[in-house]
Amino acid sequence: MSILEYNGGCVVAMAGKNCVAIASDKRLGVQLSTIAMDCNRVFPMTDSLYLGLTGLHTDVTTLHNLFNFKLNLYAMREGRTIKPTTFASLVSSTLYEKRFGPYFAEPVIAGLQADGTPFLCAMDLLGAMAVADDFVVSGTCAESLFGTCETFFRKDMNPDELFETLGQSLMAALDRDCISGWGVDVHIITKEGVTTKSLKARMD
Repeated sequence: MSILEYNGGCVVAMAGKNCVAIASDKRLGVQLSTIAMDCNRVFPMTDSLYLGLTGLHTDVTTLHNLFNFKLNLYAMREGRTIKPTTFASLVSSTLYEKRFGPYFAEPVIAGLQADGTPFLCAMDLLGAMAVADDFVVSGTCAESLFGTCETFFRKDMNPDELFETLGQSLMAALDRDCISGWGVDVHIITKEGVTTKSLKARMD
């Protein structure tokens, strides 16, 4: 088993029309043993920018705290809120500078740009960016997520359609992965604000 799969978990982000959504499962495990059923892998960075982290949970917590610190420093120095594209570059450079002793975490970034267009980006543990205009996935059930997201995704979905599509895609993929599950948290980001919804999934 890869160290990235040690604690399980997955994150997926998907774009809609002037909206974007990011979701993760709630299980925290040690290999096949479940430790907690309320694990949070998706963190708000700004009002319209969210960061999802999968991988070794200790590194997930470390990176979350590190990026909070760096964003506070950026806001103090620059006097403005960071753009999603700038934040993606910050995450990438932070991971790459530790490439010889990397953080065992793979980020997913989802946010709205100033003109309302969605921004989606995923990275490996060395910070190599993959920007997409439809969806990005990360975690232990990534292969299943690619299949379900490609099946259900449609362009220009409104927030309600996006929630339904993303939720069903992730729940279908969770049924095929024994180290993820125990429910889903979905965050829908629009110009008006962020809506968070929870779904029940397989509880075993």
